[in-house]
This record gives sequence, structure tokens and C-alpha cells, in this order.
Amino acid sequence: MERRRGFGVLLIGSLVGGIAGSCVGGTTPLRAPSPIADPFVTTDAPVLASLPAGAFLVPPDLAGLDDEILSSKMLRDPEFRAEVDTWIEFWRTRASRWFPDYLERMTWFEETVDSTLLANGLPLSLRYLPVIESGYSPRAVSQASAVGLWQFMAPTARTLGMEVTPLVDERRDPFKSTAGAAEFLSELRGEFGSWFLALAAYNSGPGRVRRILNEHAPLAPPSDRLYWEIRQYLPRETRDFVPKLFGAIAVAGSPASHGYEIPSPRPFRFDRVLIPDATTLDIVARAAESSEEEISRLNPEYVRGMTPPRRPVYVRVPLGQGRTFARNYASIPSDERVSFVEHEVVAGETLGYIAQQYGIPLVDLRAANPLIRPRSLRIGVRITVPVSRSARRGSSPGN
Repeated sequence: MERRRGFGVLLIGSLVGGIAGSCVGGTTPLRAPSPIADPFVTTDAPVLASLPAGAFLVPPDLAGLDDEILSSKMLRDPEFRAEVDTWIEFWRTRASRWFPDYLERMTWFEETVDSTLLANGLPLSLRYLPVIESGYSPRAVSQASAVGLWQFMAPTARTLGMEVTPLVDERRDPFKSTAGAAEFLSELRGEFGSWFLALAAYNSGPGRVRRILNEHAPLAPPSDRLYWEIRQYLPRETRDFVPKLFGAIAVAGSPASHGYEIPSPRPFRFDRVLIPDATTLDIVARAAESSEEEISRLNPEYVRGMTPPRRPVYVRVPLGQGRTFARNYASIPSDERVSFVEHEVVAGETLGYIAQQYGIPLVDLRAANPLIRPRSLRIGVRITVPVSRSARRGSSPGN
């Protein structure tokens, strides 16, 4: 399937008022797509009117630019522009070692993100939010334990319908987490009446922003300017959040203009296959005649390298390999579909609980971890889980 290009925003000086036709530096205007439900379908960005290079920020007439974030009046504020410039310089220089990886991973998921934003009537400039949140990495984990492209905390993710368990973490699922992000961002925009305030709430939590507004601006009408006025009461990370986003829009929206090569497209393409019971991803890779690395890339939500036991789930395999997988998988005996996996102990877990979660006898778990003392099990310790009968017949992965 042909890959369509997204859109980009070019900021020059403080912020250039030019809109390019590609998220990676193209200039061809694109047609507006219809919302899609199928993640395999490629989407276009809407036609955006080009503004002259070197224009002063965002000019008063924004005809054709239907993006509430990019048309904010705050873009004419000199203090705000100065901070945006600082972040543009950051992404161009100090972040240059890892920013090319961000751009490459963005090509994996931009179609999914764009189509979801469009389907929910959200500004397409939010496509750059995962750049500053996670570098577009589904496996990103913050110091506060936020996870995934959109950096959800577990309670928020569960509220939005995502599964978060020791075996499956749908915050890492690019489709479910993007759908959740669109829902959450829509709610925040509806509550706070301003995209700048909504973004602050997204970063620091809506409860914090509510408290600050109630304490310091209880009668003030919502506006992007209000975010700037209450900014001093927000955490440092949140104070920087919106200028940092605009800096990322500038650089990721037009990487060639900021010294980066345009990455080759590597869109997320796959067949979905139904796995009836627990299966490790190395077995999935073997049946799909693919690499375990590629299967892991396509299925980042299976955090322990295996699907959950006692229930069917869908797994992604490389595009065109679905029938190959079905044929090969059927020939693998059910007790050979799972090998050893590694489990990292979290708070409150015991060996008995872990054995129950994986559906194996406790005696087998102890045999595979002879150096582990059950009464002094520490958080963060990695233990070996022999989750297939053939694996349990040995006593360690080395055997």
C-alpha cells in the first residue's frame, strides 16, 4: 500500500509561518482523508495554505489553517516565542544524537496517529506530542512509570480501557494507546477550554491544573494566555511543556531545514493472527518465518515476550505472513509453544503469585530459580519462568 505523507510546520527564527506538505520535510499539498477504522489504511493530511517563508510568526490571516493549536494568539507573544526558540535550538543541537531515531519511529506510527486525530476532530499538530513524550517509542518508560507513545500512568490507562497487567500492557499498543490519547485529550480540551491548559493538564494531571486555577484564577475565562499567567505555579516540566512541543513541531515538522536527513518510511504493516493460548514471541516468529525482533516491534504490548495464558489474543505478524503463520503454527504441539521467559518482580508479588499468573506449578518455578530465596524476594529481581512442559523438564535456561 502506498504511503501518503503527513504535514509539517516550519518555524523560522522564533517560529516560521510556513506550512510544508510532509511531516518529514515535503512540500506537496495533500487531500483531506475520511476517518478510517482500519489501521492498515494510509491517510493523508488536510490541505494547508502555505504561508510565506520568514513571515512574522503566525500572521493575522490564517485562512486555510484549521489547527487550533497552531493558530493560538500566544504565538505572537515575544516571551513565548523566545522560549520556543530555545527549544528549537535544543532539538537541533543537544538532542541531535537521538532525534534521528525519533524521526524514524515517527514514520512507523504517523498514519495511525493522523487518522485517529482526524477521526476525533483534533488538531493534527498533536501528532508531534509523542515526539516530546516518548520519542515515538512504545517501550518508553518515564521515571514516574508513565509508559508508551503517549506516556500514560497505569490508573489513567485503565480508566481509558487499556489492559495493564504483568503480561500485557496496552499503553505500549500503538493503536489502543493512540485511541486512548485522543479520548483523553478531547476530554481535557472540553474541560479547560484551551489547548494550552489542556496540554498542561495532560502533562501534570488535570487535578493539579484545576487546583491552581481555583486558587489563583477562579474567575478568569479560559484561554491560552491563562496558561502563561499560571505557569509559575506549575512544575518545571509542565512550564516547559508547551514551548517544548512547539520546538518539536518546528524541527520534526521540517527536519531537512534543521540539519536532519529525512528518514526512509517504515510504516507499521502487518497481518493479524489469532493465538489461542500462551505462546512466546520467539515461537510466533518461527511460525511466521520472521525474526523475533520484528515480531517484538509489531507487538510491544506483550511485555514478557509471551501472550497471556488461557485466553485467545490477536498478534501481529509481518504483512503477507498470516497464512504462513497459520500453517506453521498448527504443526507446533501445544506444549512446545512457550519457552522460558523472564519476569521482573514488582511490589507485592511472591513466587506463589507469579507461578499462578503464568499457570505453572510453584515447584517448577523454584526449580528454575535455585538461588532465589522466596522470603527475601526483592522488587526488580528478574526470575526465570519455565512456562512450557519441555522447558520445565530442564532446570534452567542453560539446560
